[in-house]
Amino acid sequence: MQPRVDFISLGVRSVQDSRAFYVDGLGWPVHREVTGEVLFIQVNHGLVLSLWDARQMQAEALTNAPAGVPCITLSHNCQSPAEVDTVMEEAAAAGAAIIAEPVTQPWGGYTGYFADPDGFRWEVAYNPAWAVDDAGTVTV
Repeated sequence: MQPRVDFISLGVRSVQDSRAFYVDGLGWPVHREVTGEVLFIQVNHGLVLSLWDARQMQAEALTNAPAGVPCITLSHNCQSPAEVDTVMEEAAAAGAAIIAEPVTQPWGGYTGYFADPDGFRWEVAYNPAWAVDDAGTVTV
């Protein structure tokens, strides 16, 4: 697994309230949005901040964060479903707990989740629409 983070996903109580803060308040530009579900903001070279409805995020990442405890995942994007499988195997061999075996998602991607020794969730994903150009601009 390459040492790289492509997405930081925050499980938010209200995507609309988070949009008001980050976009309307701070002036950060929306990269892509599914109203009420998820908002993507490119924050650095090849790095996206994902503001995701906490209930949906916790269901996919199989987390049961106690009330008041924010849900966060770090994502590592791969070039193919086979690479996702390889990275998940590497993580397991290194001692990670496999939280969710890789599956094809309704949006067309392929994702699995593991937890590091402290329980932090990593999403390992193949997204056929994901690309980063030489300038660091993300397409998703």
